[in-house]
Amino acid sequence: MSRTIEANFLPWPVEEAKEKPRILVIDDNRDFTYSAKLALERTGRYSVWEENEPARAHQTAQRVKPDLILLDIAMPETDGGEVAARIESDPTLHRTPVVFLTALVTKAEARSGLQIQRHPFLAKPISIPELVAGIERYLPAHAAC
Repeated sequence: MSRTIEANFLPWPVEEAKEKPRILVIDDNRDFTYSAKLALERTGRYSVWEENEPARAHQTAQRVKPDLILLDIAMPETDGGEVAARIESDPTLHRTPVVFLTALVTKAEARSGLQIQRHPFLAKPISIPELVAGIERYLPAHAAC
């Protein structure tokens, strides 16, 4: 009697095993959002979306349903505070953590635990390791890799 045994010794790809946390970067500086997206995706830990038009940021967040939003404060027309308020008032997004990115504060102020409109913030300019550390600090535990 002959038997055929099939075995798959290859592990499932990480992407199939668990969806990566979704990060939305909202900043009017296209160079910054593009660089952040590339660098964060290169870590293999996140799926990253960019939005450069603050007026469309809320709609983009509704579509993406991010696990965390990185949001610049100083933007033309609609500032980050207004965008954060719209997100907070949306029943489908109000629990999404928003972390402000700003050049208006120092790195020491950012480390001190101060908040802006009840949101944590990261000081610009920011290195990729600092950005990843900030994401990991504020990313909800259920979304973390």
